[in-house]
Amino acid sequence: MKYKYLSIMLFLTGSMLFAQEAPVKSEEIRINPFIEGTLVTPAASETVHSLVIMLQGSGPTDRDGNQSFMKNNSFKKIASELAEAGIASFRYDKRIFQMQRLGITQAEMRFDDFITDAVAIIDHFKELKAYEKIVVLGHSQGSLVGMVAAKDRADAFISIAGSSRPIDQIITEQVGQQMPDLKEQTRAAFSEMRELGSTSNYNPVLGAVFNPEIQPFMLSWMQYDPAEELKELDIPILLINGTKDLQVTEKEAETLFAAKPEAELMFLENMNHVLTPIEGDGLENSKSYNEPNRPLHPELIPTLEQFIKSIE
Repeated sequence: MKYKYLSIMLFLTGSMLFAQEAPVKSEEIRINPFIEGTLVTPAASETVHSLVIMLQGSGPTDRDGNQSFMKNNSFKKIASELAEAGIASFRYDKRIFQMQRLGITQAEMRFDDFITDAVAIIDHFKELKAYEKIVVLGHSQGSLVGMVAAKDRADAFISIAGSSRPIDQIITEQVGQQMPDLKEQTRAAFSEMRELGSTSNYNPVLGAVFNPEIQPFMLSWMQYDPAEELKELDIPILLINGTKDLQVTEKEAETLFAAKPEAELMFLENMNHVLTPIEGDGLENSKSYNEPNRPLHPELIPTLEQFIKSIE
């Protein structure tokens, strides 16, 4: 597909569009004991052809894209603006966000639980037959979840800030950048996990990664290679990355594109990991993670809308 590189639009244009917002409808839906979320649709009586199922990034993230000390409302904004464009969406609280309510311990969590929930959501809406097209949109960690869940189920897939490599490779690289002396020990610990199923060979500084309670979850996550999973999809694919993303670089999107050149690849100039435009320095970028009133990047929704409507 065509390789595109988009430039940033004037904020004035985005403000004018915001002022003309159409009302939307929201409905709380419980699909099963693990899945509670919000269906957002256009308020007008027009026929809605597509539903976007939104999958969040890592950590205990709620349906709006927020965590306890990080509120940016990124998913809530996407849902509202998609509805204004005539596209329905469903977003939900991640299972890990609901651990206390569900009575789940950290040691019981597995990466495959996220896939199980995503599959259940896709199947639920397919059985309803209310929408002609089911589109899976995964952000960050949700990109990999979506790749696996979408296979043989969804009509299209969108990855935003998705990684291209197994999580152990990414963490090893990150440790190497922040604590070079521990890089090889990190690599060795992951190798032992792959070989034996667990490891005790790690520096206590790395406990957040290798704590025995976390290892089963991490091991289940390590089994997936995003680039290989993407190759398995035989549906329209859109890959998006921001040029100001502090967590997932443009190289990751390029590697995914190399694995699936039939996909459409877009870089949004100055968009960061929480999908807002950043004009300044790293401090502005970091602060934006907890600034819910910031607008989405002005070209994100038009990019999503164009792709989704092209498959309808």
